Amino acid sequence: MNESMVPAIEFRRVTKLFGAVRAVSDLEFVAPTGSVTVLLGPNGAGKTTTVRLTTGALTADAGTVRVLGLDPSDDEQGQEIRSRCGVVPPKPAFYDQLTGWENLEFAAEIFEAEPEDARDAAARFGIDHALDQEVGGYSTGMRTRLALARSVIHDPDVLLLDEPTAGLDPESSRAVLDLIRDLAGRGRTIVMCTHLLHEAEGIADQVVLMDDGTARAAGHPDELAAAYMPEPIVVFDAEDRSVLELLADLDGVTSIHRNGSVQVTLDDLARLPDMVTMLVGAGARLTRVERVIPTLEELYFRMQRAHKDQP
Repeated sequence: MNESMVPAIEFRRVTKLFGAVRAVSDLEFVAPTGSVTVLLGPNGAGKTTTVRLTTGALTADAGTVRVLGLDPSDDEQGQEIRSRCGVVPPKPAFYDQLTGWENLEFAAEIFEAEPEDARDAAARFGIDHALDQEVGGYSTGMRTRLALARSVIHDPDVLLLDEPTAGLDPESSRAVLDLIRDLAGRGRTIVMCTHLLHEAEGIADQVVLMDDGTARAAGHPDELAAAYMPEPIVVFDAEDRSVLELLADLDGVTSIHRNGSVQVTLDDLARLPDMVTMLVGAGARLTRVERVIPTLEELYFRMQRAHKDQP
């Protein structure tokens, strides 16, 4: 099979135990090559364990893990996987007595990258000014920026980011999200773990909702919205808002919320043209007719409620 046709990451019924605790339980998801997959869930959901299983730092107790078509639990294949992955853990480890540059230089030698690649990566994340300082004196944000630079020195095929913006200022956080978009645009595969909903907004090709070590739902945000928030919501506004009261009595309106403008939940979006025609016929000068696209935050909590309500 052509490597480009092989999913970059594939988990099939994967379980990982720590004593009696199931950190990951029957976990299934696929990260297509060149995609951005966001593992979304609260602390303790199993996201970090999933990353460590991906790199072979942990071995599954049951199920199958494949990365770039390879088995991370196999010594030789696992080494190849790690050479083709970049990883930013939640608490990056460095040689604190060495300078930032010495840490990057050491990583460049391991990955057989050029020193210039290390300098470019440092500049990208705004840590180049501190490379002559010992890492032991770095702040949390500086350590994170150094970890990000280290992770991309060798232009990895897969980038694994575990809470990558923790401790970062807004400018550095934006640089991380820009990096994700850039690498995905060049065919790289990114998996990002986060519990911050706004980070996944607009960059995720796939969201995997994790809880209790398993995937509760997975798919493109639009697919998940259609599954968990199927009834369309439309906002109406008009120069004379009193005419919008007519909406409450129309067929297909399942709920209505007034806050100056009127927010209407419909049983079928196909009813919208007739509703607009009726309002215009009643003399309404409409200033806004807009479908509300649910935010990832709204979708996340709707999915959480749906799964908690299941027996």
